[in-house]
Amino acid sequence: MMRWLSQWWRGGTAAVEPASMRDAARLAQLHGASFAHGWGEGEFEAMLNERNTLVHRLRLGRRTIGFAISRIGADEAEILSIAVDEAYRGRGLSRTLLMTHLGHLAGRGVRTIFLEVEENNQPARRLYAGCGFVVVGRRERYYKQPNGEQLNALLMRRDLS
Repeated sequence: MMRWLSQWWRGGTAAVEPASMRDAARLAQLHGASFAHGWGEGEFEAMLNERNTLVHRLRLGRRTIGFAISRIGADEAEILSIAVDEAYRGRGLSRTLLMTHLGHLAGRGVRTIFLEVEENNQPARRLYAGCGFVVVGRRERYYKQPNGEQLNALLMRRDLS
């Protein structure tokens, strides 16, 4: 009992599980802290209501510290966003989240996954490459920053079958 309590108090074991409507505010908070143009709570609520959208949360103990969202179309999916609270980055939790999310997509019949990543985002690129994604294209000036700067995006793909 004491071991379980001490694990829980320190954060416990990471768990990846389906997100629900009650997670929308926290997911919006995480997104806003991770990206220049954060999505609002209403946008997360809308995505959580869509049948073709898969949303997982990453929980450590009782705290949601990350999420992954994909939109499914036939046997393909696009990862729309993935984020982990800055305080928990660098611990391999993003890989756990992403690989679990990919497993659930495969379970829904998805055979090919796409995503876009900012070209200069080396931690994200390492994560995706380490999980089997390869660069298949580039979009010039795709991401617009608050200061007006426009950054390139890489289109990445991974086949699940």
